[in-house]
Amino acid sequence: MDYLPLFAKLTNRPVLLVGGGDIALRKARLLIDAGARLTVVAPSLHEELAELLVDHHYIPSRFQSSYVANQMLVIAATDNEDVNAEVAQAADAAQIWVNVVDDPDRSSFIFPSIIDRSPIMVAVSSGGKAPVLVRLLRERLEALLPKHLGALGTLSGEWRNKIKEKLGDIASRRRFWEKAFASPQLATLLETNQMADAENWMASQLEDGNYAGGEVVLVGAGPGDAGLLTLKGLQQIQQAEVVLYDQLVSPEVLNLVRRDAERISVGKKAGHHSVPQHEINELLLKHARAGKRVVRLKGGDPFTFGRGAEELEAAKAAGIPFSVVPGVTAAAGATAYAGIPLTHRDWAQSAVFITGHCKKDGKEPDWPSLASSNQTLVIYMGLISSPTITERLIAHGRHPETPVALIEKGTTKSQRVFRGSLKDLPELAQGAESPSLIVIGEVAALADSLSWFSGKTATGKEHLINLA
Repeated sequence: MDYLPLFAKLTNRPVLLVGGGDIALRKARLLIDAGARLTVVAPSLHEELAELLVDHHYIPSRFQSSYVANQMLVIAATDNEDVNAEVAQAADAAQIWVNVVDDPDRSSFIFPSIIDRSPIMVAVSSGGKAPVLVRLLRERLEALLPKHLGALGTLSGEWRNKIKEKLGDIASRRRFWEKAFASPQLATLLETNQMADAENWMASQLEDGNYAGGEVVLVGAGPGDAGLLTLKGLQQIQQAEVVLYDQLVSPEVLNLVRRDAERISVGKKAGHHSVPQHEINELLLKHARAGKRVVRLKGGDPFTFGRGAEELEAAKAAGIPFSVVPGVTAAAGATAYAGIPLTHRDWAQSAVFITGHCKKDGKEPDWPSLASSNQTLVIYMGLISSPTITERLIAHGRHPETPVALIEKGTTKSQRVFRGSLKDLPELAQGAESPSLIVIGEVAALADSLSWFSGKTATGKEHLINLA
């Protein structure tokens, strides 16, 4: 850590600003907004800066080292390097925090890029190493953070003691605030400046008491790349008190779970179901009945071959509130990262998703329909049954030379793509590891030309194994 982030309270505190031009003007605005008692030293002043200093102190002079005495902060904002160096030396000698604009080596503190939603403040800095990157981050954060956030922070401060008196335990208070902060109704009231109605909403929620009960939320973690986790999914795992997760959930996504949440691995990887489904259901119910916010974090999408419906049926039967946050399913994510479009005007007018295994008493797939041309067939969990899949599809009319792609650990840095023909599928499957996705159809051949994600390799297509 090159710098320790701090938020300084400058209200009515003495701050010295050396410089009278455009740069000094920008710093003066920021310091005055923070409530500083400002003294500006410069031979002459920018016209707008002179207007800002009506209630502050201006010394029409060249800098002298004695000016730093009794100041809390000193800022050098001139275009003269010698003057800036003199200011820095005087402040250091007096052991006063100093900032020299655009000169981090001479500065004992730096100004971060600020997103102001007072009383909520967000500051971003690169220590002067990457100012353009910081600017881009600030733009994204400005778009992400709603404008009513400041009003929400003010309202929270006003209600904090009331909530603390009403709710004796930390868990109940946390759930109350999480519900309030996530409420679209409260957000609308604050955005439209209906403060009296917002106060009434807080009062009614405090009396209602529904915040104290447990709930179950199914969250799709996506196929592996943490960047594919949805914003709502991120919010849910940040609010969860208990997270039950599959082996298919990547470490990068797990790292985004709230640090103090209880994490429970329930396995569920092809061929390795470490916790039976009925026990997973019981774990969900157990923690929800204890009043916890429980997230069931599932690889891909919870309603696409994820047994999400079975888990929600158990929650519904137990009378426990539940909700679902969809995720990017592997068929969409892994194929996109492999450069394989699911549909194409010339080659595939439809896409079909199936699983390579089902319950022991499950019905056989509709092989004649699956073997149709001009469609993309995507098979989850099909490595073990690939010989049967190949035999059935060819027997029902799919050409043995139909392009095939097998995507191993799609969207992750370990992604590999095996390419060949349908007749090669069993051989391809022998060289692949779980989780892998099988894609059958003419569009699979486009991986040769549309591949863009390098997986393990930095450049080129070494990750693409072609048997065609």
